[in-house]
Amino acid sequence: MGAPPGAPAPLDPASTVRSRAYLSALVLAALLGIPVSAVAYGFLALVSKLQAYLFTDLPNGLFDGTPPAWWPVPWLMLSGLLVALTISRLPGTAGHSPSLGFHAAGGPATGRDLPGIVLAALATLGLGAVLGPEAPLIAIGGGLAALTVRLARRDAPPMAVTVMASAGSFAAISTLLGSPLLGAFLIMEAAGIAGATLSLVALPGLLASGIGALVFVGLDAWTGLGTFSLALTSVPPGVQPTVASLLWSVAVGVVAALLGWGIRWVGLTVRPLVHRSRALVTVALGLLIGLCATAYQVVTGRGFGEVLFSGQSALPGLVANAAGYSIGVLVLLGVLKALAYGLSLAAFRGGPVFPAMFLGAVLGTALSPLPGMELAPAIGTGIGAMCCAMLRLPLTSVLLATLLMGSDGLPGIPQVIVAVVVSFVVTLVLPAPGPKEGPTQGSTQGSTQGSTQGSTHDPAQEVDHSSGRQSPVEGESPRPPRAG
Repeated sequence: MGAPPGAPAPLDPASTVRSRAYLSALVLAALLGIPVSAVAYGFLALVSKLQAYLFTDLPNGLFDGTPPAWWPVPWLMLSGLLVALTISRLPGTAGHSPSLGFHAAGGPATGRDLPGIVLAALATLGLGAVLGPEAPLIAIGGGLAALTVRLARRDAPPMAVTVMASAGSFAAISTLLGSPLLGAFLIMEAAGIAGATLSLVALPGLLASGIGALVFVGLDAWTGLGTFSLALTSVPPGVQPTVASLLWSVAVGVVAALLGWGIRWVGLTVRPLVHRSRALVTVALGLLIGLCATAYQVVTGRGFGEVLFSGQSALPGLVANAAGYSIGVLVLLGVLKALAYGLSLAAFRGGPVFPAMFLGAVLGTALSPLPGMELAPAIGTGIGAMCCAMLRLPLTSVLLATLLMGSDGLPGIPQVIVAVVVSFVVTLVLPAPGPKEGPTQGSTQGSTQGSTQGSTHDPAQEVDHSSGRQSPVEGESPRPPRAG
């Protein structure tokens, strides 16, 4: 059947790939991968240095022994103040609110929005809030690439800007998740790219990602600052699946979905309060997050760092020393980390991936003593199910869990798949968390976002009710402010 009159001609990937414009795009993507990945590496290095200085070097120089349990509190309050001021005073919204779910679609950030994204992410990640760097890096990489294309050619077609922005995002997180393929898969599944468009957009992105991975390796060898790639230093030995472990995977999926629902409920319930008085509430949330970390150190004697931050650096130690954690400590760590995670989602800026992975490992470790369950599949199923509950990306969640565990994770793929599927289904069946919108707020777009992102709020905008300022996300038309 032919295309209806007036409809655009179907996309022909073969002719597109052979065109000079597309070949030029591949070359440009490879070239852009170098500076974008270098900027991403510098950003991660700066975050790492900030965390090490503020939470290790500085207190060790001021106090004898371990840092005092109250040490994170003032830094988290300062983080809240800096993030609130950045969102309120600088152009844009410093990136999208992480309480609305993981986003990789939509237009790239504009050049005027990039300073706010960078500063809010530094204040969030460097000062201890429980979010990851992946979302800011995707926004920074895509924004820098789009800005480069627009500066080089002001009349560049929107498709060219989109393709280059995607390539920049690929390069920015090329090795963050341990593999360029994982980062690429995360972006593509979150953006919903499929069909012929998938191949055309993915090729420049994969090329930029590969170049970016080489840049990350080269900068690590040159600077010695670190790889900043998620990797487990010690992995439990893999075991073959059994009927018992498959049945326990169902339970892991259910528990992870319920825990993810609770975390998102905290974030979405607190978020309207943030819009009414952003600075005051965000500082108060920083205080509560710091108190969660303080309580953990006081009760368990372990460092507050296990509750703070994204969990990327703490995850290898948790897996390697799983036998040293009692069930009580794991439960307390899971509860406090989840609470700090939910509060961070409400007002701070960052990504949801790494905290979800850490909580999944905590959940799996706590359930590993169950009869018929072993540590390796328990951790794998926990990570996969928790990532799916928070991201609602089942394919990426399976890959994250299995590839992270390396060759020892391969025998546990069946359990991971079962846990992820159960978590995904239960997450969709549960009611949308957070406050319900009134009849004047419920639009078709809001309902769609609520079903796909688990939110009843419109992610296309951030409204600061304390100032009446509204900043729509790039690519969205302005809308009148709504009540919180």
